[in-house]
Amino acid sequence: MADASGFNAWHADVARSPSCNLIFQEALGLPSEVVSNSLLSWAAIAEVAAALRVTPGHILVDLACGRGGYSREVARRTGARLVGLDYSAVAVAIAARGGQGDHAWFCVADFTALGLRDHSAHAVMCIDAVQFSDPPLAALRECRRILADGGRLAVTAWEPVGPVDERLPERTRRMNLARDLAAAGFEQIKVTGKPDWYADERRLWESAVQADANGDPALVALQQEGTRALATFDVKRRVFATATAPVSRKRNKA
Repeated sequence: MADASGFNAWHADVARSPSCNLIFQEALGLPSEVVSNSLLSWAAIAEVAAALRVTPGHILVDLACGRGGYSREVARRTGARLVGLDYSAVAVAIAARGGQGDHAWFCVADFTALGLRDHSAHAVMCIDAVQFSDPPLAALRECRRILADGGRLAVTAWEPVGPVDERLPERTRRMNLARDLAAAGFEQIKVTGKPDWYADERRLWESAVQADANGDPALVALQQEGTRALATFDVKRRVFATATAPVSRKRNKA
């Protein structure tokens, strides 16, 4: 498993930062009770929930769940049973404070070793994190492994626009979800640019860099990330990918 120390520090710091949480809430339109894991707005969460097509009792896996805010909201809307997985033990501990039990369960796991049985999930969501898998294709194959026949996958990420700009991190330069989802064995693949989501993201970064950090380590880190993101904002795009696990003819006959 990759070193999670940086993510552990971030999750611990942001959990103690009212300033950071307020910036996320105002820029993304989130209610105060919904913990932000990354950069999805309130409207974007609704799109993800609809795309997953889960119903009450279905098992929803949130890969790289962070502090669990987004997937808890999706589960609340759909009635799904939630399994949240993240390689940050700090994030998992925070997510679990909202309750573990029959309807929500959080555990430490790696992108390529989820610890779940084959075909055990009805849907998988992975929000703004698949680029941290090395390579992303490995994580998508693991998602394909755990999905039941006809199960749905929803992934959000960033991809380069036009000629790849060397200022982008390597993890962003290599992103191509249409290619990798096909290679992982998915069907009904759809990758959509989301300029409205990206506008919300710009608003968040601009609010962060203009704020007075006043020694807040989470806000300092957010400002640093925002400065980097804004410098390359126009050479990447925000994308939302959905795909379906094919129905196995062998299992269908059985």
